[in-house]
Amino acid sequence: MSQDRLIKLACKECKRINYWSSKNKRKVERKIELSKFCKWCRKSTVHKELKK
Repeated sequence: MSQDRLIKLACKECKRINYWSSKNKRKVERKIELSKFCKWCRKSTVHKELKK
């Protein structure tokens, strides 16, 4: 069985869910933070993984 699961990425500033990604939960235990473009803030911001 694959351990890759879909996760939601939300903007830290406006808290909107903008992206979906996958991660291997066996290898990566911490919450993922990526710099992505937020179309509501109209700039590049940090997006953090949310609970499902």
